[in-house]
Amino acid sequence: MGRLMTEEKFSLLCSLANERGIITATAMDQRGSLKKALAQYSQNEVTEKQLIAFKTLVSEILSPHASSILLDPEYGWPAAKQRADNAGLIMAYEQTGYSAEDENRMPDLLPEWSVLRLKQRGAQAVKLLVYYDPDDREEINTVKQALIERVGLECKALNLPFFLEPLCYSRHIPDSKGIEFAKVRPHNVRKMMKEFSRPAYHIDVLKVEVPVNVHYVKGLKANEGHPVAYTLEEAKTLMQEAAAAAEVPFIFLSGGVTDEVFIETLEFAGEAQIPFSGVLCGRASWQDGIPVYARHGEAALREWLLNVGVKRVQKLNDVLQKNAVAWWNVYGGKERLNIVAG
Repeated sequence: MGRLMTEEKFSLLCSLANERGIITATAMDQRGSLKKALAQYSQNEVTEKQLIAFKTLVSEILSPHASSILLDPEYGWPAAKQRADNAGLIMAYEQTGYSAEDENRMPDLLPEWSVLRLKQRGAQAVKLLVYYDPDDREEINTVKQALIERVGLECKALNLPFFLEPLCYSRHIPDSKGIEFAKVRPHNVRKMMKEFSRPAYHIDVLKVEVPVNVHYVKGLKANEGHPVAYTLEEAKTLMQEAAAAAEVPFIFLSGGVTDEVFIETLEFAGEAQIPFSGVLCGRASWQDGIPVYARHGEAALREWLLNVGVKRVQKLNDVLQKNAVAWWNVYGGKERLNIVAG
């Protein structure tokens, strides 16, 4: 018997992917980080109205070229209304920038929301971000695991797809962008993918970092000006080992890299035959529009998104069509799913 899934959840997962079952989603749930980025180019304090306007323009212009869009319930509902009819809606459930000064990175949910309330407002899936070090103390990880289990059960009860975004970190290596962390990242991602594939969490899609940091892969363009942590073959093997640990569909996040680096990363994943099922790509698509908006306003951002942002998303879609696989492939194909009423 294949993976058990209700008709409603299957239909919702299909609505978040394209016709081939590949998730080509735009991420626009940034809140605190977006405000900080806009503040770098603004003479005045960034307002809530500006955050809403930025998100709404991104949704209006980029969502026609995406299978779904990830937004947040704090500033994202106007953007949700402006998304294209073809674009599914994923809503974030965690507080923005939570516990940034807490070395344990303990997660917090938005206290005024529940999965039920998000679904009633139109969410077709829920996303939860949790910072996670698989080698951290048991008393820390147990709390995080219990929270994920609770959200998973909320989603299961309501037949709503659950996207988990476990971001790896290490209290012993504070620089997550440096070469020392790059050496442990494949191990961390692999262990997270294995752990959160367990049925107890009821996770439908894992949104994960690419297991290797491509800036440290010898032979890739992204490695120019950086030291080397892995050869091409070592990087492929590490990515394959992480992928093999997953028993649920997984997609890659862009992690704030440039559009060019993310495209190269996905092509490399395809070359390594990594069975990823798409992306939730945010900043790689729209981050260069931040100074445009901060300095010149909404009309300038609209023009930039139409001329540059759309082309980036379309190029990303082309790469995904060649390199990604359907979300149901991990279960042996759509026909192997055990779809039941409910």
